Amino acid sequence: MLNRLSSKLSWGVALLAVAAAVAMPARAQQQPVPGQEQPVPAQEEPASAQEQGVNADDGGAAKRGRITPFNGAAMPEEGKPGGKPADPADKKKAGDGTVPSQGVNVFDRMGAELPALPAEKPFAGKVDDAYGAFQRGYYLTAMDLALPRAQLGDPAAQTLVAEILQQGLGVVRNAKQAAFWYGQAAENGDPAAMFKYALILMEGRYVKRDRKKSEELMKKAADLGNASAQFNYGQTLVADSPGPKGLKAAMPYYEKSAAQGIADAQYALSQIYLNVDGIDEAKRARAREWLLRAAHAGYDTAQLDIAIWMIEGIAGDRNLEDGFGWMRRAAEGGNVVAQNRLSHLYVNAIGTRPNPVEAAKWYVLSRRAGLKDDALEDFYLGLNEQQQKAALSAANKFRST
Repeated sequence: MLNRLSSKLSWGVALLAVAAAVAMPARAQQQPVPGQEQPVPAQEEPASAQEQGVNADDGGAAKRGRITPFNGAAMPEEGKPGGKPADPADKKKAGDGTVPSQGVNVFDRMGAELPALPAEKPFAGKVDDAYGAFQRGYYLTAMDLALPRAQLGDPAAQTLVAEILQQGLGVVRNAKQAAFWYGQAAENGDPAAMFKYALILMEGRYVKRDRKKSEELMKKAADLGNASAQFNYGQTLVADSPGPKGLKAAMPYYEKSAAQGIADAQYALSQIYLNVDGIDEAKRARAREWLLRAAHAGYDTAQLDIAIWMIEGIAGDRNLEDGFGWMRRAAEGGNVVAQNRLSHLYVNAIGTRPNPVEAAKWYVLSRRAGLKDDALEDFYLGLNEQQQKAALSAANKFRST
């Protein structure tokens, strides 16, 4: 996983060691076919923010209750016990302007013909059977189809063979052979392979370490549009020239990577836009936007920072409730600093109601992780025995989940 930039983007930071995996196509599920290779079951995706009880759109704040026609007492119907007797003279016709429209009932819609879908554009490219098999989880089939092409110099096939060997998908994992095929694909111009091989060259575990060649390949992959390479090459520039000069040189690469959804680059961009002198004001105004994107992507450091920014009114208006929600989300994800800060929010009723047991619970969790806080220790010791026991029980349950 890509190492994270420091919250403060220290000027003397050394180059972070990165080992991000190349993003491969998602695997589609298929029904098994007798006599054919069966796909490896895909792991379940983590629960979404909504499934975890968090509203991602409002920064993780607790969902607000909504008054709906379905959460009150049942209305008595005409002509039934408790209802107003039906009077033919009183009946009004729906749609004549005297009765509010209730919309189309779901039962009225059942069986109705749906509008036609827009015609799909015909695929004009060449179908890659090897990658198709890989997507469906037929890794042995993918290897059988890709290997002959790889041996003939096809860079896409070489990258696929390397990925299968690197991850041990349907075959015995062989990182050394994977490094060989990544190297072949990189020489033949595949940007994803260039990125992976640059990391291998920097590490020097399966091939001879060559930092110069690693940086050359990383830049080439970045210039060809590989998002992970763009972020990592930006990191190289910062390490080679610590301070504002290096950060400004890295900024165009961070911007390209951030636009392609790399959360680390989005976080880096937010810090540069806010903290570096000489940044265009139009860009500076987008610092919170990029930090929010990184937070929504699940980057816990970004979640911690956006909580602080919202609570303190940094790079935008104060929003105590949303700030509390993001702090809680980062804390629930295991960020120790966020757990400590969340305890303070509960103690001081910032963005939430005071809750001594919850405050003590989050303090206990952060203290167990090694983060000391004398003020919270005094608060905890001031609780009665019943509250302390409840907090310890809640902390233990949180750790066991």
